[in-house]
Amino acid sequence: MSLVALSFLPIFIPLTLFLGGWYIGQEKIQHVAQKASRLSFVLLIIYLATFPISYFFNEAWQSSVLIRHTILNQIMLGLVTIMGWMLISFSRHYMVGQANLNRYYRWLMFTLASVAITVTTNHLVIFWLGWLGISLSLNNLLTFYADRPRAILAAHKKFMLARVAELSLLVAFALLYQQYDSPYINTIINTAVAQSNAGLTLHWQEQVAACLIAFAALIKCAQLPFHGWLIQVVESPTPVSALLHAGVINLGGYLLLLFTPLVAQSALATWLLLIVAGLSTLASALIMTTRISIKVRLAWSTCAQMGLMLLEFALGLYELVLLHLLAHSFYKAYSFLNSGNAVNDAIRLRLSSAAKTNTQFPSTNKAVLPNAQTWLLALGLSTVIVTIIRVSFGFESAFSAWWLFALALTVLIVQWRTCEHSPSIIYTFAMGILLCVIYAALKFAMHYALPAYPTHTVQAFSLADIWAMLLFSLLFILSTLLHYQVRWTAIRRLSIALFAGLYLDEWLTRLVLKFWPVTLPARTKEQHQATTKNQQSLKP
Repeated sequence: MSLVALSFLPIFIPLTLFLGGWYIGQEKIQHVAQKASRLSFVLLIIYLATFPISYFFNEAWQSSVLIRHTILNQIMLGLVTIMGWMLISFSRHYMVGQANLNRYYRWLMFTLASVAITVTTNHLVIFWLGWLGISLSLNNLLTFYADRPRAILAAHKKFMLARVAELSLLVAFALLYQQYDSPYINTIINTAVAQSNAGLTLHWQEQVAACLIAFAALIKCAQLPFHGWLIQVVESPTPVSALLHAGVINLGGYLLLLFTPLVAQSALATWLLLIVAGLSTLASALIMTTRISIKVRLAWSTCAQMGLMLLEFALGLYELVLLHLLAHSFYKAYSFLNSGNAVNDAIRLRLSSAAKTNTQFPSTNKAVLPNAQTWLLALGLSTVIVTIIRVSFGFESAFSAWWLFALALTVLIVQWRTCEHSPSIIYTFAMGILLCVIYAALKFAMHYALPAYPTHTVQAFSLADIWAMLLFSLLFILSTLLHYQVRWTAIRRLSIALFAGLYLDEWLTRLVLKFWPVTLPARTKEQHQATTKNQQSLKP
């Protein structure tokens, strides 16, 4: 296949998904799942067969005006293609027996097509239309069960917030067009890079555009207080939740990576991300620990992970943003699609030797509570390991990401030291070195997937770096106290507030319903009778 033919691959995949979704939507219900699965598999094979050539010859396509031929765009297109195949294959069995299957597959494929268009286009207008198409298509999936009030309310809030993000993005693109006199993304980025190399500062139009892009990314990534809809959309089918958490919500990170030369030069946009995403990461990670439902716990985890990804961008760790985006996508896709096995996993864990010794919940077993010496040993060992690897690889950027890794490694070492068969110090040190080397190697490898822009590195122990380190330290301390010292009165009160989500979603819900009320579906008589019968059967 020639390079000219391969250059149409970014158009072929979304166009095929769109036409396939339109055609399958007209089919009979008993045939749609099989046809959608076959189509997604064919697209996956085409992408995998052509990716090596497109990867090594992407420089030959830089002159394209409507399509961006970069390694980053090829990776994002591959992520869409792989996720589409996984979700459609899973839906083939999961959605058996559901009504309106043709409608489900139509909007699922429309959503995938819109994402593919967004991550491959080089035109501001097409990018915005693709962004809009994602939201409108996803809204039809979120309301697939139209008789569920929580699903309708969540979709309504998502619809309102999506319009705000799209309006912000539209104004930002209009300002960029006015400033650069071009609707092409590569022209805007190249000009911004040239201005940065010449030492020129951003004009007010560029400053406002950068802040609006950062604001749109915060809303897209469901950062607090714009997060409530993400927690409540678990009422939708599991494949839809996987699509949302493993793909669509990551587009905020891609948006920032795409406009890195512009956003990174704006101190206002950077600090907007540092403050909002940083506090969202802290709150979401703590709230997640109080949840019991698997899907709700995963939803809060997504809020925290997206906040951390945006925080990494603000710290100038762009390669870590891409690594985080890819790892989170596959992890959340597996977690949601495997959520149905939570009961079996809990039973196996309970029957394991680790559960018998109660090491998973040390707070209920005083014999395995770590003492101060264990914590100091683990913290010192992890700090030494992180420092050695950081110096060995020659990383000179923000230290806060490494500090977070050291804190995570500390928790892991403490768990090892308090289990029934505690490993030796040498084994612990060796495993810590291995994990840190893998992290550093993956971080270093991501450099080859990002465009060679001038880096805006945040120096170690700068104000932004210290802010992130304080947030990570506070998260470490509070999560440890919530896990091991929940009997303390102050910690118990904190746990109650966290269980309520810090009451951050209530005011936004009231504001949305006041601005645009929605009529929630009433429960049918049959549903009410079934619920009453179940409640009566549970009475002694």
